[in-house]
Amino acid sequence: MNVVCLDLEGVLVPEIWIAFAKASGIPELTRTTRDEPDYDKLMKWRLGILKEHNLGLNEIRAIIEKIEPLDGAKAFLDELRKCTQVIIISDTFTQFGMPLMAKLGFPTLMCNTLEVAENGEITGYKMRVEKSKYATVKALQSIGYDTIAAGDSYNDLGMIKASKAGFLFKSTDKIKADNPDLPAYEEYDDLLAAIKAVLD
Repeated sequence: MNVVCLDLEGVLVPEIWIAFAKASGIPELTRTTRDEPDYDKLMKWRLGILKEHNLGLNEIRAIIEKIEPLDGAKAFLDELRKCTQVIIISDTFTQFGMPLMAKLGFPTLMCNTLEVAENGEITGYKMRVEKSKYATVKALQSIGYDTIAAGDSYNDLGMIKASKAGFLFKSTDKIKADNPDLPAYEEYDDLLAAIKAVLD
């Protein structure tokens, strides 16, 4: 039994923090897991900037409402889900991700949770499990699934390398150069064909 595990941001939708950085005029927030492998360090830094600018969940969700899936993402996902089970595994947060799931046809999303005060201030976050993407594919394998994974960032490498087949998608030149053994694709049709070849 196969299950495909996909990253969300950069693979199916634009990077939420980059969109928010542009809308808020705070260029420092364009830093993502493509730039900083240490997710805890990255998130603490982001929350510090939000507090400094007195911005919270309400302001971020207003921007998320305007985000649309990447061109071709929903059609790719619809086609893939005809062939196999698909799970989106993301280091984003339920409060960010769920509005985007409606635009993608409500695939299953496994992600983390923000801690939010009554006034909307983001006071912290709770990771579902340590190394959540890697841990999730290992858990799926432990109950009899073969995983196939695709992602674009440093925090996707664990689940990609632990899977029966793994692919980089719309990744950076540095990540591709550092991982020459991983097939890398830029177009949904090519990724779909690669996944279908593993499924057959």
